[in-house]
Amino acid sequence: MTDKVRELVFVRSDGGELAGYAPGAHVKFQLPSGERSYSLIDFKPVSGDGGPGEYRFAVQLEMQSTGGSQHMHDLAVGDEAVVSPPGNDFPLVPNAPALLIAGGIGITPMISMATALAFAATPFRFHYAGRTSSAMAYRDELAAAFGDQLTLHFDDQPDTALNLQKLAASVGEDEHVYVCGPKGMIDAVKSAMETAGIAADRVHFELFTSAAEQSGDVAFEVEVHATGEVFTVPPGKTIIEVLEDGGVDLIHDCLRGDCGICKTDIIDGVPDHRDVVLSDSEKAEGKVMQICVSRAKSARLVLDL
Repeated sequence: MTDKVRELVFVRSDGGELAGYAPGAHVKFQLPSGERSYSLIDFKPVSGDGGPGEYRFAVQLEMQSTGGSQHMHDLAVGDEAVVSPPGNDFPLVPNAPALLIAGGIGITPMISMATALAFAATPFRFHYAGRTSSAMAYRDELAAAFGDQLTLHFDDQPDTALNLQKLAASVGEDEHVYVCGPKGMIDAVKSAMETAGIAADRVHFELFTSAAEQSGDVAFEVEVHATGEVFTVPPGKTIIEVLEDGGVDLIHDCLRGDCGICKTDIIDGVPDHRDVVLSDSEKAEGKVMQICVSRAKSARLVLDL
């Protein structure tokens, strides 16, 4: 679709029907590099009761990733993949007007959302930003499907720049905001909406990738308070990965820092927050953290596990 984005369409290997889903849903692939989630794409409404004949995805090649996107780009016609049934951490609020904001490959769940909103005749606005027009997957299909409801923004064309403060000021009293894209965009949207007085429960978001390893990351220790066990988390590994490898049973889902399911109380230590779930005040208090992506600024964290 672009120099970096490939579309893939899957059907069941036994020819049967696939599980249904709602807009914003994703499927988890079991890949050699681990579990990876990709959002489902539809330009025609799909029932949550089941019956679709195929699943459609778009995967952006990430050269600095751990290999999931490369594996997906290397697949050929006839290859098989093992997947879980669809899950959804990013659902639409029924019958509520929507402002959709997508950045880069974060466009994927937004397509199904816009499709469902248009089919239900629910008012919505759709803003899609990218580095250049040529880097934006589905640009022409979106324009044909959604017309004036779609606004495109290109980083290399300043006159089309995405003005988040203006958008935030325009949000209606019943309108919900949905944003999917890189962490910087999500943080900026959340900040703009908070400044404009938009309630946090009307701002919904999903990262299209997990928090990247940062230069200067160092190892730190995590103590499990219930057992006293201490684990070392090296650079390139997450708290969840290390603790699960050590036999600790944890509850989590997205592994990207956007669903909030793995939020954990901190008994001692200073966290290095890298999620998009917690508010600025929660991060400043340092009493909770998302252990799927966040790390430590102190030598040890004691967690209420």
